Amino acid sequence: MTQPPFDPNELERRILDAVRRGASMQDIAELRPARMTSPEDAIGALKDGNARFFSGQATRPEADANQRRALIMGQTPFATVLACSDSRVPVEIVFDQGLGDLFVVRVAGNVVEGGVLGSLEYATEHLDVRLIVVMGHEGCGAVAAAMLPADQLAREPENLRHLITAIQPCVRDLPPIRDKKARMREAVLNNVRHQVAALRQQPVIQAAEARGQIRVIGAFYEIGSGAVDFLIEEEDLRP
Repeated sequence: MTQPPFDPNELERRILDAVRRGASMQDIAELRPARMTSPEDAIGALKDGNARFFSGQATRPEADANQRRALIMGQTPFATVLACSDSRVPVEIVFDQGLGDLFVVRVAGNVVEGGVLGSLEYATEHLDVRLIVVMGHEGCGAVAAAMLPADQLAREPENLRHLITAIQPCVRDLPPIRDKKARMREAVLNNVRHQVAALRQQPVIQAAEARGQIRVIGAFYEIGSGAVDFLIEEEDLRP
């Protein structure tokens, strides 16, 4: 069943009333509802939020002081987003979500590695998220670097080379695409698909998906338009 629309104004009224009554921090925290009960609800919320963003109708749900008090005792994000560190990809803004809504993990090239995986496992096991989204983006520098000749990569710092090397297998066998922008998009999408596949092989994530707690999907953010394309079906996610 689809969740009813979340009304931030009603939440604000309830919290303000609780503050006036001298409610404790715990009481105020418990006023904040669990917004999503299924992966499908979470996907719908992200799609709706992005539609508001790219159409210029974003609500910018920035919490006021009273709403921030409701977050002091804990967090209840409904989705985790593994995104690139690129400064042009502000995840909460792109999905028009507020404080406490998304658990965001960012690393150049949205690569699944030790620290990232630990963060995603934490969100899955302890925050009861309903969705994990691996989101690449238009013009990703890390993916572009993975396509450079070996002699150019050799000049990069050691840790950066390690990160880029993790992306290289994802872009090694791209189809022959002459258009540079289209080829770059395909490279980013292929990296997303490979990172999704890597995540789904991890025991904690695999078990959560098997019991229906979460879904692991991909996404591509187009910087120019502000639109996010979602990779949800198995055919779209296959590397």
